[in-house]
Amino acid sequence: MLGQMIKKLRLERGLKQEDLGRKVGASKQSVSNWENENIMPSIDMLLRLADFFNVTTDYLLGREPTRSLDAEGLDGETLSHLQLLINDIRSKKSP
Repeated sequence: MLGQMIKKLRLERGLKQEDLGRKVGASKQSVSNWENENIMPSIDMLLRLADFFNVTTDYLLGREPTRSLDAEGLDGETLSHLQLLINDIRSKKSP
């Protein structure tokens, strides 16, 4: 599950395995091994991945079903606009 999540998030950002490795301080081979579930990243690396993807470690591990958005520092009006945008995107995805 962790490997699938890392791959999903990497592809969403349009990154190659080598690119992700460079960003978090790992080799392309390590990223490949994580995604293929041959090995697990260390706890330190799990934290780096969560920080890089702006998700929680629980989300990476499949324990938290939703992603969060860091909206710290935004005023109420901006948050309302973001919520409207999110609702609009969701309505366009629904059949």
